[in-house]
Amino acid sequence: MLADDSAQQVRIYIINLDRSRDRWERLSSQAAEYDLDVTRVPGIDGRAIEEKDRVDFQPSSFIYYNGRQLLPGEYGCYRSHLLALEQFVATGDKMAIIMEDDVDLNERLIPRAIAAMESVSGARLVKLVNHRLVGFKPVGETTEKDVVGRCMHGPQGSAACYIVNRKAAMNLLVTLKPLLLPYDVALERGWSTGVETFTTQENLVEFSPHRADTTIGKRVHYRAVKRHFLLRLTAHWFRTCDQLRRWRYAIGVKR
Repeated sequence: MLADDSAQQVRIYIINLDRSRDRWERLSSQAAEYDLDVTRVPGIDGRAIEEKDRVDFQPSSFIYYNGRQLLPGEYGCYRSHLLALEQFVATGDKMAIIMEDDVDLNERLIPRAIAAMESVSGARLVKLVNHRLVGFKPVGETTEKDVVGRCMHGPQGSAACYIVNRKAAMNLLVTLKPLLLPYDVALERGWSTGVETFTTQENLVEFSPHRADTTIGKRVHYRAVKRHFLLRLTAHWFRTCDQLRRWRYAIGVKR
């Protein structure tokens, strides 16, 4: 399938809370400027949902794996991304770009994202933006001259923008339940989800000024729900084992 033909079938889903009108207006303006097909996904406000009403969530299991309680914003992020994946799967489209509303659009996003997907095989997902890349292992170069690969160390951080195909999205809707880890952490764990997961070496989008005004939680909020060091031993053990799995996943990928 040619990249030009694929571009006509790739829709961009943007997760946006009702109260964040300024973010949507900024992205809508950019979409019009670059002639991009975007769909707004009404974000789920985790603060408006009581803990007892959270679905696909077990508080004790989350604490076991993370050594802290879940922030309301993290729950909202998780549910919002699953909603975006569900909307994409329902359309029957072959690929979709899922975005959060704190990144900016650009005119080369779709062709570069499609080229990244076509450079690898399988039921796949390619992260298009990360907070950090440590121990990056290249897999190949795309027709757009972007390098795609995997990281030997993580988490890489951020689920702000990624492209996913239909089969991978359907897998994620099953394997990401229940909520055991923050969404951005769970998303990149291809060895667990069964989805061939990659990342671009360079970010294909830039974060907007809204990034500083996070709707999920700041450091002070994370510190407030963190347990004592000795009570976080299960989380440390899990992260150690998960790091070993990550190394194996990255090293084992074929060019």
